[in-house]
Amino acid sequence: MNYQETLTYLYNSAPLFQHVGGDAYKEGLENTLTLDAHFGHPHRRFRSIHVAGTNGKGSCSHTLAAILQKAGYRVGLYTSPHLVDFRERIRVNGIPIPEERVIRFVEEERAFFEPLHPSFFELTTALAFCHFAEQQVDVAVIEVGLGGRLDCTNIIHPDLCLITNISIDHVQFLGHTPARIAQEKAGIIKPGIPVVIGESTEETRPVFIRKAEEVHAPIYFAEENEEECYPNLEFELKGSYQQKNKRTLLTVLPLLEQAGYHLEERDIREGFAHVCELTGLQGRWQKLQEGPTLVCDTGHNVGGITYVAEQLRQQPCRQLHIVVGMVNDKDIRGVLALLPKKAVYYFTRASVKRALPEEEVKRLAGEAGLQGECYPDVPSAVKAAQEKSLPEDFIFVGGSSFIVADLLANRDALNLH
Repeated sequence: MNYQETLTYLYNSAPLFQHVGGDAYKEGLENTLTLDAHFGHPHRRFRSIHVAGTNGKGSCSHTLAAILQKAGYRVGLYTSPHLVDFRERIRVNGIPIPEERVIRFVEEERAFFEPLHPSFFELTTALAFCHFAEQQVDVAVIEVGLGGRLDCTNIIHPDLCLITNISIDHVQFLGHTPARIAQEKAGIIKPGIPVVIGESTEETRPVFIRKAEEVHAPIYFAEENEEECYPNLEFELKGSYQQKNKRTLLTVLPLLEQAGYHLEERDIREGFAHVCELTGLQGRWQKLQEGPTLVCDTGHNVGGITYVAEQLRQQPCRQLHIVVGMVNDKDIRGVLALLPKKAVYYFTRASVKRALPEEEVKRLAGEAGLQGECYPDVPSAVKAAQEKSLPEDFIFVGGSSFIVADLLANRDALNLH
């Protein structure tokens, strides 16, 4: 099999959550533990940091990896979903896993894993841990896939746990209230391992405190961290919501130093300032064009879109153009209600099965007072926005990670840099 055939096999034999949603979700760690034993417990061969949360966990994971790389560590980074290429999920010092390693994993191991019927994420996690062990990483930053307690990354024994925040998302698996979702995320808190909570509420804070006390884990709330240890710290990620992620990370770093990591101020500043270059992060308030300005962002639930919508309202421009599409398992009405009314909308759909038809997005958007036209795919919607924009306009593309993925996959055709 070549690389594309291997991916097709993986997507079809172990359905990908980002393509089919709930049908790909498997609860429990049985398969994960079986795979882990088969591969000789690779996660025990490197140190790790575990990152959970509804929003911000990708940005925090990438920034932590960037700082550790600048400090001279060999760093594994495991995140999801990918935007353009599967290999984005598994990186060592910013370099994606080679295509041939993905091919070899499937060819050599399919006889073992096929009878197990593992999920796509279970297989990908096993591959990531094997790759990090083979590459002899010093530390891996491991992002939780979904929830925490039953997520297949939850077999690691990390130096530190981080839970960025709680927002209503994936309610069919995690629960319908912030407290219930917090309980699932709190499942990554381990005995004696420090945990940092990026953002909490009256509902979620007691859940985290109770779990930490139960397992004697030191707990730290980033909201209580008023110290600005690094004045004028430049953060490459420009979304307004990144200020909360920055404060969270500045709470994490001293705890890593206490755990034996050696981090100089220069490494920390360089990591914050060059996170995209160091780790390959994309899609976080990413500017792809000027005159008119075009920005994309992967925020896709009420928690994420709240900040995006506020930042859109603050943009100085003649006219705001918004290319938007969503998938069918989100709080669609909640997200649309937050978006600015004073904008021209281009309703579209991403190239995944879970994408909501553009006509349905338009209908629901109309109920929220948003006006615009339908387009069958992301490139045609973006092209229309470009054609209707003057240099002093602002185009935003988002609503779903998959809308951003389709945008980035078509950058050349759309003349985006």
